[in-house]
Amino acid sequence: MRLTALDAASSMATAQPEGGSISRSTRILCTLGGTAVVAALVAWYVVGYAISLPPTVPQASAAGVTNITVQTVASYGRAPHPDWVSYLVKNEQGQWVHSTIWKVPAHSLVRVTVYQYDGDSGLRNPFLGQPRGIVGGTMTVNGKPLHVLDPDDASHTFTIPDLGVSVPLEGVADDAPNQCAVTPCTMAQAHNTIVFEFKTGKPGLHRWQCFVPCAAGWIYGFGGPMQTVGWMDGFLKVV
Repeated sequence: MRLTALDAASSMATAQPEGGSISRSTRILCTLGGTAVVAALVAWYVVGYAISLPPTVPQASAAGVTNITVQTVASYGRAPHPDWVSYLVKNEQGQWVHSTIWKVPAHSLVRVTVYQYDGDSGLRNPFLGQPRGIVGGTMTVNGKPLHVLDPDDASHTFTIPDLGVSVPLEGVADDAPNQCAVTPCTMAQAHNTIVFEFKTGKPGLHRWQCFVPCAAGWIYGFGGPMQTVGWMDGFLKVV
């Protein structure tokens, strides 16, 4: 009897040894190995992120008031990112620390003093020109009370979404003399002083950040320092 081409192909397939296919045990081992690799990569990322965070800086309290003193600068001026815009904070010893993770007491009044050394960038949303979530709805700029800031004059914002706090920070004029180039900046250099107060409430971990697209050289101004803890955003640890 003459075999057709289909019969011949069928016979060849039937005659193929079982060793030509992947066994179930091999597939299970491959799956477990792939899962282990993914888990290791995730663990490496999480650990790397955790150890790269800046230190937590406790803030001193007295008579029920916690004082936070920070400065904003146009460029950090030091490694690893000398041209990145940044925040710095004073520790309890009065030293400037490059950190944006601050610890404050729960159910307390927090008084924030910002020494603003950076120039204006402008707000994309004028809504952010009005301070919100602060005591009395008023901040002081260079000793004068202010209820709303011209959106064009803003350099940064200090915003804690969880607490409903958002305060625009007035930028230094472009033609101001003696502008700061390298951190930490001094009181003798051109700056604006912004003071406001807010209440912390119950314990929790709250993310804060600047909402002005001030990351020069990054697409839409929101990359680099704008999305990096330790520069233009951080955490408020309420304990």
